[in-house]
Amino acid sequence: MTENVETKTETTDSAPGGYAAARLRLLQEESRSGPPRRTALAELTDQWLAALLAGGAQEAGLAKGAQGSPGAEGIQGVALVAVGGYGRGELSPRSDLDVLLLHDGSADASAIATLADRVWYPVWDMGLALDHSVRTPDQARKTAGEDLKAHLGLLDARHIAGDAALTAGLRTAALADWRAQAPKRLPELRELGQERARRHGELQFLLEPDLKEARGGLRDATALRAIAASWLADAPREGLAEARRQLLDARDALHLTTGRATDRLALQEQDQVAAELGLLDADTLLRQVYESARTISYASDVTWREVERVLRARSSRPRLRGLLGGRGRGGSGAAAADAGERSPLAEGVVEQDGEVVLARAARPERDPVLPLRAAAAAAQAGLPLSLHAVRRLAAAAQPLPVPWPPEAREQLVTLLGAGESTVGVWEDLEAEGLITRLLPDWERVRCRPQRNPVHRWTVDRHLVETAVRASALSRRVGRPDLLLVAALLHDIGKGWPGDHSVAGETIARDVASRIGFDRADVAVLATLVRHHLLLIETATRRDLDDPATVRSVAEAVGSQATLELLHALTEADALATGPAAWSAWRGSLVADLVKRVAAVLAGEPAADPSVPQQTTAEQERLAIEAWRTGGPVLALHARSEALPPGGRADGTPEAAGQAGAGEGPGLEAGAETGAEPIGVELLIAVPDQPGVLPAAAGVLALHRLTVRAADLRAVELPGELTGAEPRRPVSAQGPGVLLLSWRVAAEYGSLPQAARLRKDLVRALDGSLDIVARLAEREAAYRKYPRRRGVHAPPPRVTVAPGSSQLATVIEVRAQDAPGLLHRIGRALEDAGVTVRSAHVSTLGANAVDAFYVTDASGTPLQPMRAAEVAQQVERALSA
Repeated sequence: MTENVETKTETTDSAPGGYAAARLRLLQEESRSGPPRRTALAELTDQWLAALLAGGAQEAGLAKGAQGSPGAEGIQGVALVAVGGYGRGELSPRSDLDVLLLHDGSADASAIATLADRVWYPVWDMGLALDHSVRTPDQARKTAGEDLKAHLGLLDARHIAGDAALTAGLRTAALADWRAQAPKRLPELRELGQERARRHGELQFLLEPDLKEARGGLRDATALRAIAASWLADAPREGLAEARRQLLDARDALHLTTGRATDRLALQEQDQVAAELGLLDADTLLRQVYESARTISYASDVTWREVERVLRARSSRPRLRGLLGGRGRGGSGAAAADAGERSPLAEGVVEQDGEVVLARAARPERDPVLPLRAAAAAAQAGLPLSLHAVRRLAAAAQPLPVPWPPEAREQLVTLLGAGESTVGVWEDLEAEGLITRLLPDWERVRCRPQRNPVHRWTVDRHLVETAVRASALSRRVGRPDLLLVAALLHDIGKGWPGDHSVAGETIARDVASRIGFDRADVAVLATLVRHHLLLIETATRRDLDDPATVRSVAEAVGSQATLELLHALTEADALATGPAAWSAWRGSLVADLVKRVAAVLAGEPAADPSVPQQTTAEQERLAIEAWRTGGPVLALHARSEALPPGGRADGTPEAAGQAGAGEGPGLEAGAETGAEPIGVELLIAVPDQPGVLPAAAGVLALHRLTVRAADLRAVELPGELTGAEPRRPVSAQGPGVLLLSWRVAAEYGSLPQAARLRKDLVRALDGSLDIVARLAEREAAYRKYPRRRGVHAPPPRVTVAPGSSQLATVIEVRAQDAPGLLHRIGRALEDAGVTVRSAHVSTLGANAVDAFYVTDASGTPLQPMRAAEVAQQVERALSA
């Protein structure tokens, strides 16, 4: 009690110092946080502003009836009004002050201006952000009628000081105007929210969410208050206040830890914010934020559907009365139309007024399959489940027996196979807790963040999105039910420690048994979950010409039917992950691997590793020219991701440029396409010599070309060139030509010309171009300019992949992608004295995952000790 008295006494002084000291003490109090602190901060600010208003009124001669009192109670015709977030009492440590100086127009304009200055300037002197205005009630209403945001602010108007009747009159009028204009204003409000969501994304899926502006954030929570104020509809109240409180608490902690007025929860701030809130770690913080955002988003969806229904009904009534010959609402025809017709969708499930509801005869307490049947019917019809139906199902439906009856399993598969409409229905069930009742293991992945920036979604939403993608591929497999369930479960192990594929296999067995699959199907589902990354990782990081690679995949898969399912699951998983996880090039690599594995499973003889890999006509032409000229030959091909690896449907590249010895500058890649290509294939043929890989990678880095993927291998030349035996590849210890195939994109601007690349590559190979020094100069230049503080990347990891090949040792590198990374890896391997037989480079977002097949000088795999030394040497080089 004493503290409160002292605070109030001190802050009646209008001097900024008194308010600043009391404000600082309040924000440093560990015993007060959350709503109590926000309320106390608003009250503290009210007292300070009231004192400022009283002092200003005295100076401006407007304190009629105040009789010299320092308070503002006696002021007539003038009021200070808090609007927006301040009006709601939701002041965070760095929040703006939204204040309206309201006057009745009777005072002299110069006196009002003097009063405004005496209130605004001390706020600015304090360094506080101020959103201020000076208006009469009529002016305020006129502005609100023209500016939706201004009207929203007035809905939360709260009296601070001065003439309370003036504030009350404005608030009453603003609410009346809002209700009268609701049919026009609410569609505008929805469009405003949709545009904001397009700009800022969905809060519940963002790694760096905007707590205020993103969909499901504080702006949407405020919009729900505005809808309720219109009296047209009201939001579901369960959990909404708690969700809003948690987002406000997170914003408070963000303001305190950063010292800035920011709403973006940046990665580098999340650990500090979590600690300020007393949470375990940043993941716990994000999960709590996502839960809150999901609650607000669901409430918004339900509420806006109700608004649309009400507005649609209102607009149809005049037409309906005309058709009925002027009969009133009491007529049977009008009553039936207002009630909405019911169309049966499934047993116990009907459609009414654009939503799926339960039939009047439905008995969820006697029908445990009804929740899945209703959800499947809604998804197949592309309609949402009504809030009342979902809540009734959640309250009355009984648990399914274990194992599930066949109908329940079929309805689950039907729900998952409905495509895009599955997502909304799944969210309806999840909002009322039905999903975790059906699948208890879902709780561990619900709202779980994924730190890899390649992922667009949380773990649970990614699983549902994968099922959506899989539904489009269901015609490619013999068992679409297994494909859809595997898609739903493939990452279910991410809620457990260790390898999520291993943990997921165990969970998938249990879930598949519980929902009623037989033993053989359970085994297939477990295999799909255990190996859902096998095809994409092998295709992009391993040498597919190595029989050991294909044989290991065949042994893991076991059958043609499982391979077919795994192929579709791989594509669905990658498509649901994000644009960086799948491309036409990756798809072609996976398809090639599947074809080879299918041949092994069919009993066809394995490919002979001594037989050289087939080359295309263009690759052979480039290799021959490189052999004849003794120098590098380059070809650039602009390609679109939508096209097959060969370019156009007829296999012709979209645009090409080539540069060889004695040739002109060549065409600029992409010049003939009319638009900058998504990706460019760069082919380099060069006589085998030391340092080819680091030289080529360094030249690309100097030209600011981002390497998305790369492949290096030796090619065999036709024997008729010299009348001798065909030249052997590098791995056979003879002279040959190396072929480097790159997929690159320009980091800035347009692509360089092939002739320029060739010129610099020649200089890099003969030593006249110091790539190391040039890259170091660029890095030094970058350091001169301040950069946004980012997350410290984990250190690189270099390992040996044992048993991956019988022909070479596989060195795998995982590191943060950066300009010149591949050049540094190539140099480290050269310094280690090993020969790169082939390289397979893959970039996923900010992460590089590269595999290098290396041999010793004799062309044989490295001994285990030697391989470990090479891996350590490369890791040290990358960490330096």
